[in-house]
Amino acid sequence: MSDIEKKLKLHRLAKGLGYQYRDIEHLKKALTHRSMGAKNNERLEFLGDSLVNFIIADALYHQFKNISEGDLSRIRAFLVKGETLAKIGKEYLLSDYLMLGPGELKSGGYRRTSIIADTVEAIIASVYEDGGLEACRALVMRLYHDRLQKLDPAMIGKDPKTRLQEVLQSNRQDLPEYTVISVNGPAHAQEFTVSCYVETLNRKFEAVATNRRKAEQLAAEEALSVLEGNL
Repeated sequence: MSDIEKKLKLHRLAKGLGYQYRDIEHLKKALTHRSMGAKNNERLEFLGDSLVNFIIADALYHQFKNISEGDLSRIRAFLVKGETLAKIGKEYLLSDYLMLGPGELKSGGYRRTSIIADTVEAIIASVYEDGGLEACRALVMRLYHDRLQKLDPAMIGKDPKTRLQEVLQSNRQDLPEYTVISVNGPAHAQEFTVSCYVETLNRKFEAVATNRRKAEQLAAEEALSVLEGNL
């Protein structure tokens, strides 16, 4: 890929993020994993972690005026945890833009949750470096817009199976049915494939994990994501 093509690709991502960089090199650095050498995004990750915590804390403080400090902290932790950041990164197809060294590429680093989550933090910091705090705040609020709009404080901290059951019950719909489809591998390294059938969606959601409970939770989480999008 030529330098011009690489730069066009960066601008395409910036457009998707809704931010026009004064210096596109800030975004390039945010996408550069440490496996590429000394000029990487680790320092930006450090800064981005603090920025996203502050901006989300501020948003929650103003959005939920009657919630205690403990509950605000619990909700913030849920929103800024690695899994949530990685989901945001996947929504913007960040895997297509990551700059990884040969070793990370071979090991599938572009799919790794921790790398994608760290990159989201680095991008947040890159906008702060490029355009200041208000530009950074605007980006974070865009990234989290749907999650903040749909946020139900009572549901935060509950596991996916419990949340799925409560959502279905609140809408007077049948509860999900969990079925173990298969168990593979030796006793010390088994893999459980579990399905979660949600009648109101007329759909089965499958997940694989090292134990039945975890597989059920993963399947429930996938079902919940689809269900909440349809409500």
